Amino acid sequence: MKIGYARVSTDDQNPDLQLTALKGAGCEKIFTDKATGANVNRPQLTKCLKSMSEGDALTVWKLDRLGRSLRDLIILMDDLKARGVAFRSLTESIDTTTATGRAKWQIVGILAELERSLIQERTKAGRAAAVVRGVKMGRKPKLTPQQVAHARRLIGQGERPDTVAQSLNVSRRTLYRGLAASGV
Repeated sequence: MKIGYARVSTDDQNPDLQLTALKGAGCEKIFTDKATGANVNRPQLTKCLKSMSEGDALTVWKLDRLGRSLRDLIILMDDLKARGVAFRSLTESIDTTTATGRAKWQIVGILAELERSLIQERTKAGRAAAVVRGVKMGRKPKLTPQQVAHARRLIGQGERPDTVAQSLNVSRRTLYRGLAASGV
């Protein structure tokens, strides 16, 4: 069975163009979501994927309708392949039932892997450059040095750490982390 999936990013957008193309491609059943590609919660896509079985074909108007992450697309495609479900993207002319379509998809996978490697390299270089410039990485401490010093004094005067943490509006664990980072 040919099953279609359409997605528009907002309620204001209209899926008619995609629905027309999917019907024209012979889709017998079409699932439609109104959610951003980054949104993990796409109930109609979940229903669509659960309804598919070996021999079925998932058709989309364009690859980015399934999601914006190539990594997620590759995982989805691998899952479909393992279940014996074909895939077709109308705009990119990818059809995994043909040798050319499978080759195109493999090229997309290779490019996605290259993109991931390049992003990792750029991120690593960017972090190194930031450290050289004196940028501190990570989350900012919740407690200022003055608050840590005040907490240290209170604890030294016999206050319970729970009470001190509560007065500073942090958890006891955050208080201990702040004390440890300041050398106590």
